[in-house]
Amino acid sequence: MQEQLSEWIDRRALLQRSGLGLGSLGLMSLLREQGLAIEGTNGTQPESLMGARNPHFPGRAKRVIHFFLNGGPSHVDTFDPKPALQKYAGQPVPTNLTTERKTGAAFPSPFSFQRYGESGIEVSELFAKTAEHIDNIAVIRSMYAQVPNHEPSLMLMNCGDSVQPRPSVGAWVLYGLGVENQNLPGFVAMCPNGYPIKDAENWQSGFLPGVYQGTFIDPKHREIEQLIENIRSPHASLKSQRQQLDLLQSLNEKHHQTRIDSRLNARIQSFELAFRMQMDASDAFDISKESQQTLEMYGDGVHGRQTLIARRLVERGVRYVQLWHGAGQPWDNHNDIEKNHRKLAAEIDQPIAALLTDLKQRGMLDETLVVWGGEFGRTPTVELSGQGKSLLGRDHNHYGFSVWMAGGGIRGGTVYGATDDFGFKAVEKPVSVHDLHATMLHLLGFDHEKLTYRYAGRDFRLTDVHGQVLYDIVA
Repeated sequence: MQEQLSEWIDRRALLQRSGLGLGSLGLMSLLREQGLAIEGTNGTQPESLMGARNPHFPGRAKRVIHFFLNGGPSHVDTFDPKPALQKYAGQPVPTNLTTERKTGAAFPSPFSFQRYGESGIEVSELFAKTAEHIDNIAVIRSMYAQVPNHEPSLMLMNCGDSVQPRPSVGAWVLYGLGVENQNLPGFVAMCPNGYPIKDAENWQSGFLPGVYQGTFIDPKHREIEQLIENIRSPHASLKSQRQQLDLLQSLNEKHHQTRIDSRLNARIQSFELAFRMQMDASDAFDISKESQQTLEMYGDGVHGRQTLIARRLVERGVRYVQLWHGAGQPWDNHNDIEKNHRKLAAEIDQPIAALLTDLKQRGMLDETLVVWGGEFGRTPTVELSGQGKSLLGRDHNHYGFSVWMAGGGIRGGTVYGATDDFGFKAVEKPVSVHDLHATMLHLLGFDHEKLTYRYAGRDFRLTDVHGQVLYDIVA
């Protein structure tokens, strides 16, 4: 008898199944009673981890496009004008907040601001084209993070925790909603020329099943074979690959029967997705099929291309697309902020405006949540060198910064919260990153307190034990 058992199951698996099996019998009914189980479209758990699911309630948004300005854009130079900085130019500001590096006097913005739209919201010249859509945008001017360092702030903004490894927002969205198109990844992260700081941790699945992790694409390439490596096999036809996968899957399934390991299931599904992508990905990433007018509207730069690809992806059922500005932390402008911010903004202002126009024309903006921001803001005081000389740049500022959202149930033409007169600290309706995430999930149809996943004996959620929905900016 022992020899027969050893052929099918090892001792560890036997103990795990026999010891935990009885307790798991009633687990699903208990989770459903407490509203903690994600129900499928027919009231049962979908067969596939990526199958489409219903949210807790009808959400306004069905998908997300997130522009991530990694490095930290300056809020006082973009969406949070501070005339007091001009008044105190060259003088110490009457505030006493610790900065990461040595900073000096008040540093007025070198960029002009102007009122736009019926709402009359002031926006910097850096984003003049985006500002033409301000009546569809809600600007949150009172964001705050926890520390003035890139790595933990990136983890906080992307994964909801600055210290512990946690699933990313995109992974949580996939876990909750599943995907509409089984032939494309549900979560795509694009970053020109390589990875941002913290690499793939920014779009990790954490303790969620591995199929929810983001798929990285480097949009510097134009050819599909370079955009997505190994998208086509030079050696085997689709029929031969299908036969190989069927054999591999039968072996994996037999292996899976003797072990409880979600990683194996994720790997099986990743193989299947890679096979199916050969048919749909080529079409989704091929922007040459767009009209000349559309191509010119987005622009020929890498940011125009990746933003247009993002629209094509969400149009085909991809749930979450994150558009990073570039490798490393390009918006981390500790010196020459006028020159650097002007260059960086010029690269994305037109693509952002084009996306908002395009989504609106196609009737997609109401169901697509567009998010813009970085991991924190920058100081209203000038950064100094070790010798005390002005660098004409700004240090990191986690005390107060701006993020904006559009479409997907957002009340456009609104400003939420405020920083102090100098833009140093959020003082009116402060918004934590958990509040931002709670609001995003609400727009997608989720009660952020009930979208949970059982791990290590605890029900985890994106917002941990925090988070308040910003109903004032919800239409």
